[in-house]
Amino acid sequence: MKIMRLLFLLTLSLNIFFGVYSSVVIAGERPNFLFVYSDDQSYDQLGVVQREQGDKGRYPWFKTPNMDRLAAEGVRFRNAFVTTSLCAPSRAAFLTGRYNHCNGIASNFRALPLDTVTHASLLQKAGYTTGYFGKWHMDSQRERPGFDYHASFIGQGRFFDCPLLVQGVETPTKGWVDDVTTDYAIKFIEDQKASGKSWSVVIGFKAPHGPATPPERNAKLYEGEMARVVPNLNVRAIYLEKQDLPPKKQQQSENGLVPVQYGRFRCVKSCDDNLGRLLEALERLGYAENTVVIYCSDNGYYTGEHGLGDKRSAYDESLRIPFIVRFPKLADKGKGIVIDEPVLNIDLAPTLLDYANVPIPKEIQGKSLRPLLEGKKPDNWRKAWFYEYFAEKQRNSKLADVTAVRTLDAKLIRYAFKSGVREDWTELFDLKNDPYETKNLYSDPKYAELRKKMEIEYERLKSEVGYKVPDYVDRPDWWESGLPVGGGKIRKVTEPAARLIFDFRQVDKGKIVDVSGNKNDGVLHEVILVKNDSGESAGRFNGKSFIDVQKAPSINIAKTEWTTEIVFKPESNNGILLVRGGPSQGYSLGLEDGYLVFTAVVDGRQYKIATKKTVEGWNKVTAIFAADRTMALYLGNKKVAERKLPSLISKEPNYAWRIGSPHGKKDTDKKDGDKKDEIQGFSGIISFVKLSTGVILPK
Repeated sequence: MKIMRLLFLLTLSLNIFFGVYSSVVIAGERPNFLFVYSDDQSYDQLGVVQREQGDKGRYPWFKTPNMDRLAAEGVRFRNAFVTTSLCAPSRAAFLTGRYNHCNGIASNFRALPLDTVTHASLLQKAGYTTGYFGKWHMDSQRERPGFDYHASFIGQGRFFDCPLLVQGVETPTKGWVDDVTTDYAIKFIEDQKASGKSWSVVIGFKAPHGPATPPERNAKLYEGEMARVVPNLNVRAIYLEKQDLPPKKQQQSENGLVPVQYGRFRCVKSCDDNLGRLLEALERLGYAENTVVIYCSDNGYYTGEHGLGDKRSAYDESLRIPFIVRFPKLADKGKGIVIDEPVLNIDLAPTLLDYANVPIPKEIQGKSLRPLLEGKKPDNWRKAWFYEYFAEKQRNSKLADVTAVRTLDAKLIRYAFKSGVREDWTELFDLKNDPYETKNLYSDPKYAELRKKMEIEYERLKSEVGYKVPDYVDRPDWWESGLPVGGGKIRKVTEPAARLIFDFRQVDKGKIVDVSGNKNDGVLHEVILVKNDSGESAGRFNGKSFIDVQKAPSINIAKTEWTTEIVFKPESNNGILLVRGGPSQGYSLGLEDGYLVFTAVVDGRQYKIATKKTVEGWNKVTAIFAADRTMALYLGNKKVAERKLPSLISKEPNYAWRIGSPHGKKDTDKKDGDKKDEIQGFSGIISFVKLSTGVILPK
């Protein structure tokens, strides 16, 4: 009996050790993590970088005291880059430690798969309490997988009075959005004192993303300041070639300066304010010594360089980001240090896991920064890295697929369309002698050796990272033609065909089956199955319920005739029945003060038609886009409204189908808000939805 009792106690002790070790025994030893990143902040929009650059700095008057303080007390990586320079893909890379061709996100218009392995999900399993605050993006996703707590907005949100999803519940707020999300983050950190558990927090600032609207306290900063000129300011990007006008030459003042986008700098300064609040909170709560603080941006941003004003492509202004790490326990090994080894956004996840003593999955492609942070320089640290961008359905973007390889001294860039690589666009730069990438050396015989070296490195890295074009890309409308051209004829459908049918008879594991046979199944969110007045299956929507349908070629509404049918019974006078798209392209059906409204959005302009009477009880509604550019609305079999459009929807909308709820609030930056922006979800019962190509008149 004594032996059995000893075995029992030993087994119990081992279970406690392995089951609770990570969350209790070493909770006081493992560090906490605070990862803060801004949106579209260029690598040189830091006071410390401007001082370092001296007379080559574009903005010598710009100061960021809290970012500078973090750099002075920690480690600044001078050569930090992203593997894809685009909001949602970069965020997914930070989370997963993997390239976007294998992490599920290759554009801004996909939700992160809920079973994705991220640093958050792994830390969560290891006993950390995880929190996410601010911008998430990933299309209009509402879930925050891997995080115990979140206070985060949908899509791009808005700068003032932005509604937040607080634990999934849409919650109104007042004030500048990054101030508000910082408030939530500080409160979360304060609440962890009672639990004694280690924690990991991610904060995604909206700023300085356009329209770059700062809070009132910084609304007048930097007036009258100008930017210095850099050598590539008026050097046109190669892909702007013939299909675009050359960039307008920036007008310089007599002393060689150019105007400044004040909003961006005012917003970055406001981010700096909130970083200061976070650092103060760590000190006040006794967390500063045992918290790894990381500050960076989701990607760089062009501010006139190469005639550009965005990101995506592979010039350094787009790829390069600020990246600062502070961990006081490193003492003098990590205090005020500058490191030149190349680091990537995919290095974040393995770094956090390494410091938390959590095994790093072999699927992770990034490297832990821990050796560099602790003063070591591994012989096998990367000397080069691979870049990728996939042409996506972004308004006015004509950029092809981009791949590149970059070393500390050189860069090779390639551009590819569906028809193949555009060889005459291939670029080779000697970064040591031409850091601003002004002279393409690819066809220069003097640089044949450099070209060969970089082409070999390109093929090696392409194979090493397993580069491929994933099946979850969201291609632009011009992609099939092989060239980035706009316009085009209407794709008139002579034989109408059902592309999606939901009759609510086949629902399984939270999914509603598309009985048209096209496999456009939907995901149910808070939809309750009920019976309609005839005893048939239907879905009840409570104003927050909705059904998501992923984009697919069979339900692409661009440049074609289209018919939507829906049968419903309202229980309120307002709400969205069905929506596809957003502020650029798309359409919606909904109730406004009891009237049925059919709205089309073509090239950023809205066109509405509506019933002349309010609707009650059961209704069958048909909405049609016809090839003659007519939009028509039918109630039962009676046409109740129609109007001409300047064209049909010219591009496939960015946002996918949603039934029962809008994708989010209409983006506005008016401080006073706008009641009309408060778009509601549908309350009532829906028993049938059908989407068809072609014109199908109701009988």
